[in-house]
Amino acid sequence: MCTVTYIPTTKNNFILTSSRDVPFSREKALFPKKYKEDSTEITYPKDGKAGGTWIGYSDKKRLICLLNGGFENHYLTASPTIKYRKSRGIIVLDLLKCDTISIGLNEINLVQIEPFTLVIIDWNDNLELIEFVWDGRKKHFKKLPQKKHIWSSATLYDAEMRQMRKNWFSTWKLKDIQRDILKFHHHAGNGDPNVSVILKRGNVGTVSITQVSKQADGVSMNYEEIKR
Repeated sequence: MCTVTYIPTTKNNFILTSSRDVPFSREKALFPKKYKEDSTEITYPKDGKAGGTWIGYSDKKRLICLLNGGFENHYLTASPTIKYRKSRGIIVLDLLKCDTISIGLNEINLVQIEPFTLVIIDWNDNLELIEFVWDGRKKHFKKLPQKKHIWSSATLYDAEMRQMRKNWFSTWKLKDIQRDILKFHHHAGNGDPNVSVILKRGNVGTVSITQVSKQADGVSMNYEEIKR
């Protein structure tokens, strides 16, 4: 699932936007709200199937956004009989609750968890942007520079498609960042719905866009469902 963009707006603030791509038959997600879980306040849209989330932020001063798959499309080589022991959306909630993200990532047990990528923004001290990839065998942790970034899920987009989207993103005009990045998530593409940011590919496509903005006065989340 997912196309995710990140844009720093000041030294300590940012806008992250996530387009969720899933089968149209998947149970509808619940609109975002604040939950209290294990004494931690977490704001997120709840997945209608597994009860986890693909994006959320907590009072631990942390935002996490999930993309299915690691560096490559593991569906191409996975055994059809493999059973994963825990939803990746629950992993997101677990990490939003931990006190220190580096310790949480180091300690979390991902054996028999399906490959995934996390975009993590932590602002407990200085604002940090982290890319974490679980490839099914090994954890990969990388701190990224504070500049604009785009990710596209490896399970839906091959290397050529991912590069195409990077090219669109690099040339998209962002005068009013919050408004114009939403336009990108709605309209960027080449006219082919199989690869455009609003995806429509058979029974799979973009079902929602979630935008999280951190500003001096706090963090906010806006959520929009996409009609088929």
